[in-house]
Parts: sequence; structure tokens; C-alpha cells
Amino acid sequence: MTLTKRCVTTLAGLLLTVGIQAAPVEMAGVKLADPIDLGDARLQLNGAGIRYKAVFKVYVAALYLNKKAATPEEVYATSGPKRISITLLREIDSNELGKSFTKAFEENAPKTEMSRLIPGLLKMGQVFADQKKMVAGENFTIDWVPGTGTVISVKGKPQGEPIKEAEFFNAMMRIWLGSKPADWKLKDELLGKAS
Repeated sequence: MTLTKRCVTTLAGLLLTVGIQAAPVEMAGVKLADPIDLGDARLQLNGAGIRYKAVFKVYVAALYLNKKAATPEEVYATSGPKRISITLLREIDSNELGKSFTKAFEENAPKTEMSRLIPGLLKMGQVFADQKKMVAGENFTIDWVPGTGTVISVKGKPQGEPIKEAEFFNAMMRIWLGSKPADWKLKDELLGKAS
């Protein structure tokens, strides 16, 4: 093979690889970027899935970490920034959404940590109460940013002050990854297990 052919073959391979890595994942019409940048870190899509309630699609959830994690314990122990992204697939009353998150939060949070988590839980409830309603296509993210805390952003805008306690972010993750998750199939999908 000539040098020119080798260069063309190598370049084509590199372009194909870059193209594959940059291609967003699409789920129920929602495009999920992979990777994403959060602060100074580049996070990869660990897994994504659709939350169903009965037969209705409610939202697409995507978990981003700096390295792959296959168990909830690995997710909790992962250092560095983390993100869970939620994109709604139907209109939802924000109070209803906040109440369902609070219930799942309480069912999955360690009882020994609850007293420290209540202030963050109240802040989270207020964030959703302030929204009134969210419609299909709208997005919110819950980020863990070391040195800052848990940042909840709605439609790309941070809401209120960060919640400083590290336990709060992991307690939030238990809504989807805990022993009583919001949706068992979604839990597996967020952990990168094919359905």
C-alpha cells in the first residue's frame, strides 16, 4: 500500500471514529449528547431510558459520569462531577412531579441521613413548586459539582443556591437507582444494562 493510500485510510478511519463518538443518542425523539462538558470535566453517557407510568411515557432520563458504572454503589462512589438529565415527554404539573420525587426520595434515602437531607429536600420541592408546570420537551438537570454542591437547573438555568451536602446528590440518585426505584427497567437502563 502506498503512503498516500495509507494516509487516506487512516484519515477515513479517524473521521469515522470521531463521527461515531460525536453522534447523539436519540430516545423517544429526545437527542442526548454524548459526551457532555460539566465545568472542567467531560462526562460520558452511562445509560438512558424512558420513565413509564402505566402505559404512558413520562420522561427520558440520562445519567452522565466521568467513567462507566454498572451498579448504584459505583455511581455513588464515582468522584468528580455527575449529572442526571430529565426531558419531559408530556405536560406535568410541577407540584405533582416534585411530590413524586419527594416520595421516592424518602423511600430510598437512608433513615440515618434524613435529618441532614431535609433542608435540601425542601429546596428541591420549592424549585418544582416555582415552575407551576412543565411541558413536553422541557428539561431539567441535577448536577453534582465538587466544591459547589448539587445544582438543579430548569430549562438550562440554575435554580436557587446549590445544596452543599454530598449525601443529598446520592439521595437524589436513589430516586432512580435505589432499592425502590421509580422504574426498575429505567434503573437498569441508567446503569447501562441493555433492555
